[in-house]
Amino acid sequence: MKNKEAKTIWFVTGSQHLYGEETLLQVRQHGIQIAEGLGQNERIGVHVVFTDVVTGMEEIRKLFQRANTSAGCIGVMVWMHTFSPAKMWINGLKILQKPLLHLHTQFNRDIPWSSIDMDFMNLNQSAHGDREFGFIASRMRIKRKVVVGHWRAASVAKEIDDWARACLGWDDWQGAKFVRFGDNMRQVAVTEGDKVEAEMQFGFSVNTHAVGDLVETVERVSEDEIDALVQTYEESYTVSKALQENGTQRGALRDAAKIELGLSHFLKTGGFKGFTDTFEDLHGLKQLPGIAVQRLMQQGYGFAGEGDWKTAALVRAMKVMATGLSGGNAFMEDYTYHFDPEDSLVLGSHMLEVDPCLASHKPSCEIHPLGIGGKADPVRLVFNVGAGPGLNASLVDMGNRFRLVVNEVEAVEPRHSLPKLPVARVLWKPLPDMETACKAWILAGGAHHTCFSQNISSYILEDFAEIAGIELLTIDQETRISAFKKELMWNETHYGRK
Repeated sequence: MKNKEAKTIWFVTGSQHLYGEETLLQVRQHGIQIAEGLGQNERIGVHVVFTDVVTGMEEIRKLFQRANTSAGCIGVMVWMHTFSPAKMWINGLKILQKPLLHLHTQFNRDIPWSSIDMDFMNLNQSAHGDREFGFIASRMRIKRKVVVGHWRAASVAKEIDDWARACLGWDDWQGAKFVRFGDNMRQVAVTEGDKVEAEMQFGFSVNTHAVGDLVETVERVSEDEIDALVQTYEESYTVSKALQENGTQRGALRDAAKIELGLSHFLKTGGFKGFTDTFEDLHGLKQLPGIAVQRLMQQGYGFAGEGDWKTAALVRAMKVMATGLSGGNAFMEDYTYHFDPEDSLVLGSHMLEVDPCLASHKPSCEIHPLGIGGKADPVRLVFNVGAGPGLNASLVDMGNRFRLVVNEVEAVEPRHSLPKLPVARVLWKPLPDMETACKAWILAGGAHHTCFSQNISSYILEDFAEIAGIELLTIDQETRISAFKKELMWNETHYGRK
């Protein structure tokens, strides 16, 4: 999931023929310099490339048409160096299908007080050229990101990077395939959803394969492959005594490795970017995939349990958005609470499947009974997640629209050891406080499954939601229940109740 070379943001400079060739040459040189500066800026995780100076309706339309069909272009950034009459942008904006960012900047940071003249004024007209473009975009109801400030400013780079990362996640969804092994967990509501509408809205497809299809792939795994993967386990993790060579449950470790290899082969062969399973449909598998799912998520696949394809897709998108950043993104579940009024906490975990990308230390490879699913004891990685800022994000189907719910949190170190809880786990304090955050989440209909992130900000998800054209509800330090209820009410009016 490298993005610096493979994926690009196209930088387009607007002007007009009125100014003459000499001025347009300067406009081009300035546009190239800004694009190169942004492209080389280490704060921006996607490469920015200069595309063209556009001065007429037809060239704008053709450029946006090329952007639509370019596999490498994940977004278009426009800047009006001079005044660029906005009617010439209409036909191009009507067909543009890639995310749009409007950079409101100018080449020079400062006014050259002692030398400024009308030639300088005629060349550097972004202050009103961008307002002309802003009008037509608003008149056409074009959704776009607007960034304001000098192009060398760190704050500008940060906003561009947030948007570019959202573009990466959106681009990765286009044509993506997610597989469900089995169906939804029986009688569960929030993990269901309209897969046809999702493909129309988001660009990814979700289809079911019988667990038997996976079992056939698992059974084709060779003993040599299993030997090699078991050796990787032993080199990468602290393997419990029962799973070590000559241990009483060594066979279970080999079974887990066989399942991982079969899953990996199936996903690669089918071109899938994520998957789901459910402990209610394990026919032919000896154990519920634990370490297999954990390691495949760490390799970049999206995952969620109980058939929750929406969360699996979101986990994948957030992993892609976070490319190159420290920290991780992982399938998570709010499992149980610590209601100490002085230190209220949420314990996040899942039965088995928490991504070791979150681990604060070398994970332990262990085997324990699961008590659900009726299969052999599953192998899993056990670890704690370290302290630091984070968030939980949930994608839900509200019937007439998709909704993204985000809660900013502060992860904390475990207050005590958990010797009898053999799962990966994280403790966090939800913002602004336990009561408000949980109440707002419940009111919003947020799912019990989420993507927990250590490196994606709510600003990136705000850009992502806008690109995707979906509703966003953010629960953060400023959230107040009375205002949150009003936001829910206003949103129902905007989208219309189904």
